[in-house]
Amino acid sequence: MLKERYIYPAIFNYDDNEISIVFPDLGVATSGINEDDAFLSARELLGITMLGLEEDKEKIPTPSKLQDIELNNNEKVTLIDAYMPSLRKANINKSVNRTVTLPAWLNAKALEYNINFSQLLQDAIKKELHLN
Repeated sequence: MLKERYIYPAIFNYDDNEISIVFPDLGVATSGINEDDAFLSARELLGITMLGLEEDKEKIPTPSKLQDIELNNNEKVTLIDAYMPSLRKANINKSVNRTVTLPAWLNAKALEYNINFSQLLQDAIKKELHLN
């Protein structure tokens, strides 16, 4: 059963130019130019990381307790959460690249009429599969 929300501690390291963020339980890191940017980057990274672990059916690490995390100078620890239902739904709708081969004359004619190849292919596949 997939979890609805993951919550992990993140260590914010305050440098002169940026804030680096490390998730000690996950071995991933990001950064931000200020606290708002750092928080959003951390949240996005957590969501992407957890989605990847779920998709690869890897073991989900147990989050450390805040009081067990050792900090250095200029560091603070906070909890970051990722709400997975919206991330999973967004992932379902992500685009993938497909290579399509056309005769040169047909490609030229389609370009002449400004045909959106991606949209046309999507519409044709939906029609073929009887999807709305």
